[in-house]
Amino acid sequence: MKNQIRITTLSVVVFFLIQAHGTCQGMPVYDNTNFISLSKSLIESAKQTSQLLKSVEFLKQQKENIEKVSNVIKQLKAVRELTRNNQKLFNIVQGDLREILNSPYIKTDEVHRVSESFNSIIESSIEGLEFMDLILSSDNLKMTDAERAEFLKTKELESKEMVIEIETKIRRYREIIAFRKMQSKINNREINY
Repeated sequence: MKNQIRITTLSVVVFFLIQAHGTCQGMPVYDNTNFISLSKSLIESAKQTSQLLKSVEFLKQQKENIEKVSNVIKQLKAVRELTRNNQKLFNIVQGDLREILNSPYIKTDEVHRVSESFNSIIESSIEGLEFMDLILSSDNLKMTDAERAEFLKTKELESKEMVIEIETKIRRYREIIAFRKMQSKINNREINY
């Protein structure tokens, strides 16, 4: 019987506990380990964000450095092309102009005009080289690398146009010489009747 009373009492207590749990609100219980792990993960996330921001800043700086190097390379290429074009210009004038001026089919009054037309192109080329040297060596002209590269590209195109102009004039004068040579042969041939 004692056992039966115990079982009944225990059953009633369990019944009331189950009933009480369903109806009472009670006090919330917080687990401190969850707060600690949450704060640790927030701190770690902040560290990673800080590292990410430093990486972004570093990449921006490297991009700027690459752009600067790219602009310098563009400037060097433009200077190299300018130098080649001017060297070609001088070689053409030095060799071909001498050949044209020494031709017996160029009249004496034409020599001065031919020389002047070539001299004006050469002087323009030399002025362009001097100005290019000033831009590249002087810090007084406040230009960015991009502006300097654009200027050099423009000068490179101008020098190509000068080379084309000189080549056109040389070709034209050679055609004139060839025509006069042919005309001279026709006029001075012997007639065999």
